[in-house]
Amino acid sequence: MTDTSYNTIQLDYQDRVAILRLNRPENANGLNGQMACELAHASRLLSQDSQVKVLMLTGNGNFFCAGGDIKAMSEFGEDVAMGLKGIADDLHQTISNLSRMAAPLIVAVNGTAAGAGMSLAAIGDLVLASETAKFTMAYSKIGLSPDGSSSYFLPRLIGLRKTQELMFTNRVLSAEEALDWGLINQVVAQDQLLNEANKLAQKLATGSLNSNAAIKALLVHSYSNQLEAQMELESRSIAACSAAADGVEGVSAFLEKRSPEFD
Repeated sequence: MTDTSYNTIQLDYQDRVAILRLNRPENANGLNGQMACELAHASRLLSQDSQVKVLMLTGNGNFFCAGGDIKAMSEFGEDVAMGLKGIADDLHQTISNLSRMAAPLIVAVNGTAAGAGMSLAAIGDLVLASETAKFTMAYSKIGLSPDGSSSYFLPRLIGLRKTQELMFTNRVLSAEEALDWGLINQVVAQDQLLNEANKLAQKLATGSLNSNAAIKALLVHSYSNQLEAQMELESRSIAACSAAADGVEGVSAFLEKRSPEFD
């Protein structure tokens, strides 16, 4: 099934895997008001779809996402503050929805990820990048400050010092450097990126959505919970999983020495 109602993104489904593509290749997949709005809509749709077990995010063309569309921003004129606030609000709603949805998010970075594009790459539960991909913040180059949750996720992923370096100096990371820094999980040959991302998505799609949703929730809360609160959350989570259909099936399959068949 393909959703053709969007103009700046594409949303396709392959069995239980949803594939969301940024689709402004002629503009380096730059984020404008329409794309931000469409991403927010698609993320709401996906976060409520219990049939989606895995979401993959990538870009069409040679860029993953070059960040905000500067030309589109300039067209706001004197209303630039209100215009950018609207784009940022929609982007942040998208990130909140994708971060808290049950299905794991695989990001396949097919080219340069700059500004908000780097922010989008950082939110993935698993991130693959082509060997030609590059990562940079680039905000202060044009007198702006970071958005897209980068000030939240990057310090947790790579540490404060490295985040400061990226944000203040606009250093450009190669794919290998991004892997070394802990920003991504794997570097893949350009012509194999989508194949590898699809293989990973299909593997996760055979797993338990209930279990994966619990993992995502636990990791989100680990940022703010103290030890005892986090362990209590773990206790409640594993108990709930054990009583759910996937938990019952998983235990039965283990005892019967067969592969589990999760919904």
